[in-house]
Amino acid sequence: MKRFYLSLFMCLGLSGSLMAQTNEVLISTENTSLLLDAPMGGVPKIMYYGARINENEAKQIEENGLSYGKEAYPVFGINCVTEPALMVSHADGNMSLDMEITGIKEEKTNDATLYTITLKDKVYPFTVDLVYKAYDNSDVIELWSEIAHQEKKSVTLKQYASGYMPIRRGDVWMSHLHGDWAAEGEVTTEPVTPGMKIIKNKDGARNSHTDHAEIMFSLDGRPQENSGQVIGAALCWNGNYKLRVDTDNNRYHHFFAGINEEASDYKLEPKEIFVTPELAFTYSPEGLSGVSRNFHKWARNSKLYAGTKQRDILLNSWEGVYFDINEAGMDQMMEDIASMGGELFVMDDGWFGDKYPRKNDSSSLGDWMVDTEKLPNGVPGLVKTAQKHGIKFGIWIEPEMTNTVSELYEKYPDWIISQSNRPLAPGRGGTQLVLDVSNPKVQDFIFKVVDDLMTENPEIDYIKWDANMYIANYGSHYLTADKQSHLYVDYHKGLMDVMKRIRLKYPDLVIQACASGGGRANYGILPYFDEFWVSDNTDALQRVYMQWGTSYFFPAVAMGSHVSATKNHQTGRIMPLKFRFDVAMSGRLGMEIQPKDMTADEKEFARKAIASYKNIRPVVQQGDLYRLISPYDKKGVASLMYVSPDKDQAVFYAYKMEHFVNQVIPRFRMAGLNPDKQYRLTELNVEGEPIDLNGKVISGAVLMNEGIELPLRTEYASRVIELNSID
Repeated sequence: MKRFYLSLFMCLGLSGSLMAQTNEVLISTENTSLLLDAPMGGVPKIMYYGARINENEAKQIEENGLSYGKEAYPVFGINCVTEPALMVSHADGNMSLDMEITGIKEEKTNDATLYTITLKDKVYPFTVDLVYKAYDNSDVIELWSEIAHQEKKSVTLKQYASGYMPIRRGDVWMSHLHGDWAAEGEVTTEPVTPGMKIIKNKDGARNSHTDHAEIMFSLDGRPQENSGQVIGAALCWNGNYKLRVDTDNNRYHHFFAGINEEASDYKLEPKEIFVTPELAFTYSPEGLSGVSRNFHKWARNSKLYAGTKQRDILLNSWEGVYFDINEAGMDQMMEDIASMGGELFVMDDGWFGDKYPRKNDSSSLGDWMVDTEKLPNGVPGLVKTAQKHGIKFGIWIEPEMTNTVSELYEKYPDWIISQSNRPLAPGRGGTQLVLDVSNPKVQDFIFKVVDDLMTENPEIDYIKWDANMYIANYGSHYLTADKQSHLYVDYHKGLMDVMKRIRLKYPDLVIQACASGGGRANYGILPYFDEFWVSDNTDALQRVYMQWGTSYFFPAVAMGSHVSATKNHQTGRIMPLKFRFDVAMSGRLGMEIQPKDMTADEKEFARKAIASYKNIRPVVQQGDLYRLISPYDKKGVASLMYVSPDKDQAVFYAYKMEHFVNQVIPRFRMAGLNPDKQYRLTELNVEGEPIDLNGKVISGAVLMNEGIELPLRTEYASRVIELNSID
């Protein structure tokens, strides 16, 4: 049987057992539970989702009318009024489904338990497996569907959501992210009101520049950071998606998430299995930050590639030199970052092209050969230079794209996404086009780009993988005429196949997902990428907002955050070096600057800041995040902190967002500490006199209940404080 996988983590070859013939399926993590009613011959229903319950409490919920009682995977056909998760068209034109449970199975994996509920149509040989994956090491339950049939001809999938969750009406609010290039990750918070709310993406190649495929539902009114019941959801998909929140005239909001079905009818062949992307749910009674901590732990342990591995401090060449790449310049930048304590240098765009040298963004993509005029000794020469300075070397590529001005396009014009009878609609530089990654030949080409680089230069430690264009010119020269509507789906299936091959051969290679900045911050791509570039906007003030929103769903270890020049190249804003470092040190620290333009004092400050970051790096990259004062609350400041799992160490950040005479700065109350422990406070990145609390010992209870006063007297003032338990 041919299996068509969109799910990234399928557990095959596991011994499974049929569960006892019972209506009740209780799926639990350490602190959460999902309760299903699943009678054989009936339809599965969601009865409860929230804090962990035991079997006796589950019975009380069912027996006392406290359950949801909503169909777990609504299908179109018999019930045509409500929103469906699944809608199909059979070969005979019938568009109905009427499903019943024919089996339930439980399987244990290394880090989770899988529950599979098999549904079969009462008339057609059409089946759906609903799969629920409860993790042992995080409070996340993933769900997805596996759709198959044995009809004589293809069945068209018209709508195929990954999953559904009912949410009881009340004072429910939702928080989600939106934005644009250089303004990614902005937070929108709004009440859930009657009608339909749709959050979607139709970029085709990237999916998080604008809206995000993640959402939080606050069940107790206006969201709070560290209190209140919150449900979080994240769709693990890198392509077009659609989140639907349907509030009808009953007592529930109906939440659906899955691949965006627009222009994506999928013809499912007999015996083929279509596996939808995972839809991850988590619940916390500790507010928005509680849900974030759950997602972060899940990401580090199970969803982000090498999520528990320490990330290096790097210098990226882009804002330092842009396309002006040459050996002497790269040598100088490597020497400078090494002298400041950096660990990795990444050469960005502009290093390649033979017939068409890459001098700007209008040519050469696809021609991944060194421009020997710029780099006479090639990439091997740069690797040796990095080794000379005692640092690692990384390089930029954009392997899914090409330009009309390139040898690749001249040789393989049928490899691009386009219609044969219409003019091209190019993107960046007026010439950029997207390769058709549904085509196996294109997949082989992309793999070869990485493989050739790594074969010639096995010492390359890091690849910045960019994707600077959306899908235009919708059409595939590879897909058959009757399956053109598969392009949006098959593009990402092909990309995932390539990434699996790369990861199999190069498991230790660090890869960043960059897509015109933050276009690929999603859990569909991150199982193959170590991190993502939050935004091309490196302005530290705006980064406070962007990184605040991005942290709702993604951990600091995955968020590239760089110190850049002043005035800033995107906003023109002039900010102190301390503020820029203090902001960047709340993520994966890097630099995006020309070091030779820095003064000796600035380099010395950078050296000390980098040394400080190395000490706090384990807490920042692997600790628990507590967001304290939101920049969106307009209190003039923003504050957050990371706490180690054992609560012995923490790092606190405070940023001044506005500056006025006689401005009242709120007291900063910390969170996540052990109230019974005593903590020594040490200010980092001190400029001038340290705070009065520097070196003082204060209990966790006082720090959380009373808080501290901080002097933030100047414009763009900021403070970073390390806390260490002395017990």
